[in-house]
Amino acid sequence: MGERPHALLSRERQAGRGPAHRPEPLLAGGRGDVPLPHDGGGCRFAGRRQRRLRAPLPRRARARRGAVRCEEGGGAHPRGGAVTARSHRSAGARARLRLGLRSRLGRPVFAAMMFAWLASAPQAARAAGAAAPADDARGKPARAAIRAVRLGGRVIVDGVLSEPVWSDGPACTTFVQRIPREGKPATLRTEVRVAYDDDALYIGARMYDPAPDSILARLARRDASVAADRFAVYLDPYHDRRTGYYFMVNAAGTLADGTLANDVGSDKSWDGVWAGRARVDEHGWCVEMRIPYSQMRIERAGSPIWGIDFARSIPRRREEDFVAYRPRKESGFVSRFPDLEGIDRVTPGPAIEVMPYVTSKGQYLTRDPGDPFHDGSEVAWNGGGDLRMRIASRMTLNATVNPDFGQVEADPEVVNLTDVETFLDEKRPFFVEGASMFDFGRQGASEYWDYQWTDPLFFYSRRVGRVPQGDVPDASFQDVPAAARILGAVKLTGRITPDWNFGTLHAVTDREMARLAGDDGRTWVSEVEPLTYYGVARGQRAFANRRLGIGFIGTAALRSFDDPALRTQLNSASFLGGIDGWAYLDARRTWAFSGWTSGTHVRGDPAQMIRLQSNPVRYFQRPDAHHVEVDSAATSLTGWGSRYWINKEKGATQFNAAIGTLSPKYEANDLGYQERSDIVNAHIGTGYQWTRTGRLRRYQSVKAAAYGNWDFGGNALAHGVQTSGYSEFNNNETWSYYGSYRPQSLDNRLTRGGPLTLAPTSWTAGTEFQTDTQHPLYFYISGDGLWSESGTSYVAGYPAVEWKPTAAVNLKVGPGWERFHGDAYVTTEDDPLATETFGKRYVFA
Repeated sequence: MGERPHALLSRERQAGRGPAHRPEPLLAGGRGDVPLPHDGGGCRFAGRRQRRLRAPLPRRARARRGAVRCEEGGGAHPRGGAVTARSHRSAGARARLRLGLRSRLGRPVFAAMMFAWLASAPQAARAAGAAAPADDARGKPARAAIRAVRLGGRVIVDGVLSEPVWSDGPACTTFVQRIPREGKPATLRTEVRVAYDDDALYIGARMYDPAPDSILARLARRDASVAADRFAVYLDPYHDRRTGYYFMVNAAGTLADGTLANDVGSDKSWDGVWAGRARVDEHGWCVEMRIPYSQMRIERAGSPIWGIDFARSIPRRREEDFVAYRPRKESGFVSRFPDLEGIDRVTPGPAIEVMPYVTSKGQYLTRDPGDPFHDGSEVAWNGGGDLRMRIASRMTLNATVNPDFGQVEADPEVVNLTDVETFLDEKRPFFVEGASMFDFGRQGASEYWDYQWTDPLFFYSRRVGRVPQGDVPDASFQDVPAAARILGAVKLTGRITPDWNFGTLHAVTDREMARLAGDDGRTWVSEVEPLTYYGVARGQRAFANRRLGIGFIGTAALRSFDDPALRTQLNSASFLGGIDGWAYLDARRTWAFSGWTSGTHVRGDPAQMIRLQSNPVRYFQRPDAHHVEVDSAATSLTGWGSRYWINKEKGATQFNAAIGTLSPKYEANDLGYQERSDIVNAHIGTGYQWTRTGRLRRYQSVKAAAYGNWDFGGNALAHGVQTSGYSEFNNNETWSYYGSYRPQSLDNRLTRGGPLTLAPTSWTAGTEFQTDTQHPLYFYISGDGLWSESGTSYVAGYPAVEWKPTAAVNLKVGPGWERFHGDAYVTTEDDPLATETFGKRYVFA
């Protein structure tokens, strides 16, 4: 309750709906499933809250990907289909159309960006060499190392620190506040000790508290965030200062874990096999953890040095303490970790996990009279297995044969009336584990702002084992497979050298046949999905003390057809390749330049190429588009795209600018996710953040940006300005707000392959207020609105109240109200008399 229904999703909501995962953590005490807020920096703090507004600011399709971006949106509301984002109205049943002046857009963008990249690299490398080696990666004095001791006996993980190692070993006690008084000593003492043996790392933590009866110990599902005292450990086993893992236990024993990436990002979709217990006593509360080496990628030779950090949350004091924290005015989290020393010559046994399975499924449904494929009951058996093992000391192999996805949460039902494909989150364990290894394009910088732009998702694992794509012939009765069976898949992730991170995945899906029957009793089969190979490889390397980085990605999809009819419906081969990277432009890492460039090539039958050119990603058939046209003889499409950002990483003043392009023939949808092509997008934005605690306010940020879009024909599409802000008060209440203005522009998609339309001027605004979530009873309220000169309007309100009477009971009531008035696309009809609209009528309602 308290969330909008998803029966009708606009293009922006289709793109941003999902993860979970977005597995990126919210702030402590915020709504959603979240770990400790290790990522909380100034802009990120505000940016995430702005995304949580009920307003329809477009979000990136990978939810699960990169938890390190600040996304902004344009003036669109969340429920109006295609017309939502464009705010059109016409007299009668026709859209008002206008032909726009066009000019050819040259292609110097790519060359200019690459020149800037190459020019900046030598300067950054020289700056890296000039940096003082005594300082860490962020220019801060090196922290004292934390030392682990080898166990001399057995540790029972029960939350009671009764073993000698928890009293004799060296303790880490240097906790400081991140919230509320940044950098000040923690108000309560915490002692943490680290031990190890040949199989696992052990953590013993004592959280002193003068009022044990006030400790918040609330039960929750794994990885869920509730208002509770919490302790977390963060590990960087490779000591690459960019990646790692986190493990968290709250005072009631609820576990949470995930992975760390790109120095500030996180992904909670990973679930490791480890043990953690908590217990409250007269001195406060304690935590014991056992984290097996087999659950992490580690160096197994010699005496490795890891990165490590600890965090404690005290909700009744609204306090978050860290050993090493990320200041709100700076970037970097993993790179700040103290060193973990003392691990010496561990000899873990072979880490091999084999998980066979056998399943049965029964369906008992009402049958249609005469259906030869279903008699009202159906029982099916299935079997397969998974394998997980180490390869040398740096690589992990995952393999699966006929994987079991029976326990995966079912996808929600969606009625999609837009021209954009519904995005589905990945929940299958084989693909979720290590997914961040395949993230591409947004590496190095800590902030990635976007206005009216969505990157392609270069590897979208839901393509593997997808719903069959072939057309099903007409028949009285049909039995169509729900998804293509994955015959087998293998994934290898880790490091191929001490400097190169590498991941590769390969999968083969079976040929799928639909069973068909006619009224005369005749039955036959038709191929609806061919035998298909999918492959992806991703590599990345950081050098010059991580001031420079470069990476690559390559994907391929190859199909083997038995039925010639499928050749006219699917690509025979698809390839994608790209490079990405980053460069810090100064010795203090204040300015970061990052981005990606990618190319695609698809091959197939001319009929399939016509389908690609005419589908909603491209609309080459637009009658007034002189820079593109449908080539009926084409047997391939080749395109390119790029996106580059420059971001200010430190200081109260924020700055972010970007430019991105996707050429008309760019096509990544065989193994990726792409909403559109034929676009040039740019923005420039600035902001300011106040981090010093005042009489009422603990934190404040504001942002403003201007953005614009064009197609490759030079038509000026959506452009405008947007402002937003976030306030956090000393009583733990929060307030988010935004507003945007979009002047009159052109739209090349509203008529779905027809001529340009006029997008009238529009305004949007929204706000959300939330009281202290640490209290047993709290409320929040949000409101959004859109107004357009076309007559389109949208107003919504969502209040909610949540009550937590006990640690195990949570009651939430959240009604909602929405009103939308505007035009939506219905159909296109031929009309020879409609000469001004190229012989067609475009019907809206």
